[in-house]
Amino acid sequence: MTSDPHTALKPEMDPASDETVHFWSLEDLEALEFDPFLQDRLREKRAARIRLPYGEGSAWLMARYADVKAATTDPRFSRQELVGKTITASSPHAIASQKASLNYADPPRLNDMRRVVARAFTGKSMQKLRPSVQQTVDTLLDGMERQGAPADLVEHLHGPLPLAAVADLLGMPHDMRRDMTSWANVIMTPGPAPAKSTDALKTVRECVVELLAHRREHRSEDLAGVLVDAADAGEITEAEAVSLATAILVSGAHAVRNNSANMVFLLLTHPQHLERLRAEPDMIPQAVDELLRYIPHRSGVGLPRVATRDVEIGGVTVRAGETVYSSYLAANRDPEVFPNPHELDFDRGPIAHMAFGNGPHHCVGSMLARMESELMVATLLDRYPRLALAVPPEQIEWQPGALIRGPKTLPVTW
Repeated sequence: MTSDPHTALKPEMDPASDETVHFWSLEDLEALEFDPFLQDRLREKRAARIRLPYGEGSAWLMARYADVKAATTDPRFSRQELVGKTITASSPHAIASQKASLNYADPPRLNDMRRVVARAFTGKSMQKLRPSVQQTVDTLLDGMERQGAPADLVEHLHGPLPLAAVADLLGMPHDMRRDMTSWANVIMTPGPAPAKSTDALKTVRECVVELLAHRREHRSEDLAGVLVDAADAGEITEAEAVSLATAILVSGAHAVRNNSANMVFLLLTHPQHLERLRAEPDMIPQAVDELLRYIPHRSGVGLPRVATRDVEIGGVTVRAGETVYSSYLAANRDPEVFPNPHELDFDRGPIAHMAFGNGPHHCVGSMLARMESELMVATLLDRYPRLALAVPPEQIEWQPGALIRGPKTLPVTW
């Protein structure tokens, strides 16, 4: 665990609100340890005032499931109001463009952009994509087998597959994909090197601009084609098309890379759950949903919202102009919604977890992410009856300072 001088800071008082302000240091945790700061917030039963390592001022944090659900669906909380503001934050800079981003839009503009993107994320299109994703999984594992055990699953599967899947969805030519995985990792790990993260984001955006220009000359029905057609028809701006493609590419490549690796690490360190899935492979989709709920897949919180008027929520009064963060990780461990929330339980049945967010900003790529994770888990269990970590769990090295948590490497034998 890293040492952070802020960790020792005691809560302070906010003179404006007379509320205790908790400093959330976001120090690296061990493996998939649930953040004790969030555990404390769940015990408090009300919203807390927090300060994060970057930016200015303080903000409210919603942790309980009901409060997170309310804050992420109430139209009185706005993402658009974040534009141009310097607020307390998990990252030293904005990952997404503020000017033309889905992430910084409110309805009805948000709905317009989502409708365009949704044309490529239909159930029918996911079923059409599934065989090619499965083929990529098989090809990648064939290559891993040729190299021989032990091998790094992050290098051979969890890294390249999500990039291939989202690049296929976009219709990105193979020569444009070079180094895209490493760029996505740098972008989503801004703490240690903010300048490198910014440069990597610029590089990826330039590739996306090139891709959209290529698609104008060579029309097709992939996501890049959908975005170009929508921009040409005036449904979205060119800047919005670039921003949407960049966000889907970066988050799709990085988030699934880490979370699918987290899932396999968790299964390999929970032998009873692993054997259950081997015996009952039809349970894998249900198990993946529980893994999504259980795994603390990110550090800190994502983008907040700004109250446009006074709102009573979470046992506090949020004043107009104040910032509100919502922790999906905490909501997924709320004991009032999930009995024994810190236990991995594949028998929970259908669960309304918030691993993909909630409300108007719910992840547009959730179907693709689920499909990729299901195929990776199912194929690994089917092909390798003796799949196991090649080193003790405590020797696995985890990415430091990352917004999305995950192992740097996942060495396995089979």
